[in-house]
Amino acid sequence: MKDCLPASCAIEKFTAADLSTLREELTQCGLDSRQTAELIGAFLGVRGYGVSNSAARGAATRIESDGCSLQSLQEELEKVALVM
Repeated sequence: MKDCLPASCAIEKFTAADLSTLREELTQCGLDSRQTAELIGAFLGVRGYGVSNSAARGAATRIESDGCSLQSLQEELEKVALVM
């Protein structure tokens, strides 16, 4: 297994502008967890990634509990995004 620091291992799949836009939608639209999961799925789908419903729901829960920071949003999206 390869050892590296988190910053050097980061996979930058999403731009800061995209993440900021998604974060605004998540925090200002008053979405419930199911709607948040659907929005995550749509966000990834537009960018050529897939995501399972259960993974999107799990990510939505973790994002909401982390306060929806850009870093946690990036990390969660990287965890659940499936290359299509």
